[in-house]
Amino acid sequence: MFTQQVVNGLSVGSVYGLAAVGYALIYSVLGFSNFAHGELTMVGAFAALFSVVLWALPFPAAVLVGMLLSAAVAVGMERVAYRPLRMRSAPSLYFFVSAMGVSIFLQNLALVTLGATFRPFPVSLPTQTIRLGLVRVGTVDVLTFLVCVVAVGVLELVLGYTKTGRAIRAVAYDRDTASLMGISIDRTCFAVFLLAGLLAGLSGVLRGVKYTVYPTMGTIIIKAWVCAILGGLGSVSGAFAGGLLLGVLEVLVAGYVSSTYRDVFTFLLLILVLLVRPSGLLGVKVEEKA
Repeated sequence: MFTQQVVNGLSVGSVYGLAAVGYALIYSVLGFSNFAHGELTMVGAFAALFSVVLWALPFPAAVLVGMLLSAAVAVGMERVAYRPLRMRSAPSLYFFVSAMGVSIFLQNLALVTLGATFRPFPVSLPTQTIRLGLVRVGTVDVLTFLVCVVAVGVLELVLGYTKTGRAIRAVAYDRDTASLMGISIDRTCFAVFLLAGLLAGLSGVLRGVKYTVYPTMGTIIIKAWVCAILGGLGSVSGAFAGGLLLGVLEVLVAGYVSSTYRDVFTFLLLILVLLVRPSGLLGVKVEEKA
């Protein structure tokens, strides 16, 4: 039973981790908590849902539409809400307040226009289970985990082996020096929000397929925030690892204790990590960005 719970937790945690990766990417460059990032997952999920319902697009095309629309909203968010503050060298608190405002606006806009209905995703995915000894794994869970791993792997390749990725890493390390070396901070922020939006949209679609789509599903940002801290703020791979750890913890607590105490154990773990290892599992010290 323990192995079964761990496998289930990895599937849930991979979706958490995928949302946390985009959050951590934005934090590493701009140094603030983008709490509107959760709403990007909602935008991606609804875009994919309506692509299937209204336009009868095949599921892969609907996923692409969800990712692209989420990325477009993320870029627009950066241009409208954050770029003016960045151009004025505003304190991090101003970015945080602006992010909260964007989050509330998008969530309430979705509630007013779409209603508070929980909508199942109208796609027929394989329902078979794969049996590995005594462990049974759903096909959807396997696909979800593999898609998340591939997406994070592609992001790591972009960050490590492309000109844009090197620019992002340089700006994350020292924004002023990177600017003096000829790196455009404006284009780099554009690329960061574009990548974060794509990953958020994919995370939202996967959650919508596994569960349901609803206007307040952006509250996953709380879990993404916890994942990013567990893995280490500013670390992409650490954020994904933190998501896997959180997913496994939640499933084990729900299975062996009670689902009522799931969030209690989650935030207890967060407090312990902050007390024992504030930099997280794979992170580095970030006192200057606090």
